[in-house]
Order: sequence, then C-alpha cells, then structure tokens
Amino acid sequence: MTGPHADEGPAELRRFARYLQALEAVAEADEADLVAAVLRDQDTAMADSAVGRHLDRRAADLLTEPRFTAWAQTMTGVIADRGFLTRRLREWTLLRAIALGRSLAAEELTSASDWFQRVATTTQIVTSSQALMLLAERGRTRRVRSAASRQLQRWDQTN
Repeated sequence: MTGPHADEGPAELRRFARYLQALEAVAEADEADLVAAVLRDQDTAMADSAVGRHLDRRAADLLTEPRFTAWAQTMTGVIADRGFLTRRLREWTLLRAIALGRSLAAEELTSASDWFQRVATTTQIVTSSQALMLLAERGRTRRVRSAASRQLQRWDQTN
C-alpha cells in the first residue's frame, strides 16, 4: 500500500495494542485518567474499541464485587459523551443486577442489545428462571431464544 496514509494502519494497530496493554496494567487509582487519555486519541473508533474492551474486562471482573458501583460511576463520568460505551456500561450494570438476583422489568431485558441478551443467556450470570423464560420467549434473535431455552433446561435438570 502506498500513499500519504500508508503507515497509518500499522501505527494505529501499534497504538491500539499499547492502549490495551496499558489499560490491562493500570492501577485503579489511575484508571479514569488513562481511560480519558485514550479517549482523546484522534482515532475515535480505535479509542472506543480499546476502552470498550477494557470496560468488558473490568466489568466482568468486578461484576459481583461491591466496588463495581463506584467503578461504574467513575467510568460513567469519563465516557459520558460516548454513546456506545455508555450503553455497554449500562448493560453491564443490568447484568450485575441479574447476577445479584435483583429483579428487572421485562422491558429492560427485551429492549437490551443483542450483545446483552447473548451474554445473559450464554454465561452463568443469569440464574433467574424468570429472566431466562422471558428471553426464551421474547429474546431478540433466534440464537438468544435457543440459548435461553437450553439454559432453562439445564437449570430444570439441576434443581
């Protein structure tokens, strides 16, 4: 590839890899500042992707921990102007509510993204038969409905 932008791809990939590495190793006290710095990158799609991966990893690690709430509030302030990241963090908060056995309105489950419904039905996060029944009946995709049905069958066999 030649031309004035020929080196952008590799440089962006290297920067993306460095961001992921830094986000993986960041101390909790420095996390918000690093996330904000990454989000200031001129390549917003790449920055959002790196921070999105970080949010997914951290949220999964903290999901049932008491620290999750404070962490999510801090991250909400940092990512407030990024629609995709804000929605992803909100959906991790919904997954947390389910993991902790809190009830959610049916509309919260059925209007959530395909990603949320897939994670909810293909992991052990959702242990509520009520939530699984709702997703088995009204999940957004056939894949989600099938996965929820399988989880329900497994749940019925063990209880």
